[in-house]
Amino acid sequence: MKVTLKYYWPAILWALFILILCSIKLGEVSASPLFFPGFDKLVHCGLFFVMMVFITANYTRSNSPPVLSVKTIAILTVITVIYGGTIEILQKYIFTWRSGEWNDFFADIIGVLMAAFSIFIMLKATSYEKK
Repeated sequence: MKVTLKYYWPAILWALFILILCSIKLGEVSASPLFFPGFDKLVHCGLFFVMMVFITANYTRSNSPPVLSVKTIAILTVITVIYGGTIEILQKYIFTWRSGEWNDFFADIIGVLMAAFSIFIMLKATSYEKK
């Protein structure tokens, strides 16, 4: 199987978007009355849900015929979780104006697992599963 970046641009751009969002100084944005407690965790969950969907969709588009296995979903899940952990480590040690938190990492994992579960259900309902 030849891996090319041609199909992965949406996932790469989304990963870059996440990196930029997690590295910029936000000041007192979290103190704004527009945001409720836990809004940050919801954003982390949503960002990584979308990232997992992009990676999986791009993987299936890069294969002809489009097939997907449970093992592939597990590998893509691990890769996305590692990216989330890397972001939190960068926030703790490199982007010191941000805080790397376990709760943010947990929210990242929840988002990835929600997407993986949704993809697994879709996999069972369609013919994309590799036999």
